[in-house]
Amino acid sequence: MTVPEVTDEVTDLSILRQQLFQHPLYDSVQTADNVRLFMREHVFAVWDFMSLLKRLQQLVTCCAVPWMPPADARVSRFINEIVLGEECDEDGRGGYASHFELYLQAMDEVGADTLPIRDFLKAVSAGTPIDQALASVAILPSTRRFVLSTMRLAQQGLPHEVASAFFYGREDVIPDMFTRLVKSLPRHGVHVGRLVHYLNRHIELDANDHGPLARRLVESLCQEDAQRQQAAQRTAILSIRSRIELWDGLLVAIRQE
Repeated sequence: MTVPEVTDEVTDLSILRQQLFQHPLYDSVQTADNVRLFMREHVFAVWDFMSLLKRLQQLVTCCAVPWMPPADARVSRFINEIVLGEECDEDGRGGYASHFELYLQAMDEVGADTLPIRDFLKAVSAGTPIDQALASVAILPSTRRFVLSTMRLAQQGLPHEVASAFFYGREDVIPDMFTRLVKSLPRHGVHVGRLVHYLNRHIELDANDHGPLARRLVESLCQEDAQRQQAAQRTAILSIRSRIELWDGLLVAIRQE
């Protein structure tokens, strides 16, 4: 996939990261209804995260039969460790669950609407194209655009581009984003125990384990090649912008609510 040229005014990754961390959305999720609206939309980002991760697993490990040894066992180890934590993590209740399942549990706890994500997955499972499945459910336009952007990259991106989106757009920024969100969640009128568990688990894993592993994965796939490094940088910028646009759409919806 050819990454589009950056044409917007802000092209500095560090500036974009600060804009993301200082976004007013975090302080706006203050009521039970705010939490429910946020989760109804954000669950789609929880789902498409796994598509990025699984594409990376396909690229750097062997998921086929007959099995063949991976080209780089060290890189394979990196991604399999991340998959282990994301797809079958400790659920805080003595069992195991994917982080997506943990999030659905948290949505049920707070009474958030899970029908859009469940209908979407049902449609995709039945063979409906992603864009049509997204168009068929009641979610914000900004959420649709975010998922479409992620899925295009997951399905068509070059290995170093997918790894860049995974690191810069997810693992690198999630600890700071979720830390701010945890601090602003309402403590009265809604049960947010499972949501806080989910957020804190991501903060812990991404800051201490998955983030450093994902950074090394990007470096390994770029192989000190200047063109790959530039493409990875462009993908990082586009990924952060996409997240900011997702937050912008949610902020507008919360303020209208």
